[in-house]
Amino acid sequence: MRIAIGCDHRGLNLKQFVMKLITEMGYIYEDFGCYTTDSVDYPDIAKKVAEAVATGNFEQGILICDTGIGMSIAANKVKGIRAALCQDAFSAQRARQHNDANVLCFGVGEEQDIISEIVEAYLINEFEGGRHVPRLDKIKAMEC
Repeated sequence: MRIAIGCDHRGLNLKQFVMKLITEMGYIYEDFGCYTTDSVDYPDIAKKVAEAVATGNFEQGILICDTGIGMSIAANKVKGIRAALCQDAFSAQRARQHNDANVLCFGVGEEQDIISEIVEAYLINEFEGGRHVPRLDKIKAMEC
């Protein structure tokens, strides 16, 4: 699995932790920024990651900002993106299984142990299909 990852200036340290975690899990990633603690506008990073996933160049994306909220809002503006803001492993699991989420978003306020659980639950689970497909079709029909 190829993962596009990005963050704003507040998420830089956590992004570095997550990149190490992803590597240890055996996944490949590409870092779409930011690369310093200099202030950046999170929509710019969210757009890069979301477009990389939407075009099919990457199977999944991960976005990190102060709360994860801004990244999830911005990423969901890109057609074909189902960005999920997850604050625990259960929501990450369900985002994949029921919503076929393709971008995971979270904030810097969580402990590293929780982030590890969230990332692992998100990446090891797959879309269940079945009864969830018609629901996703309705979501897709709403896209501009």
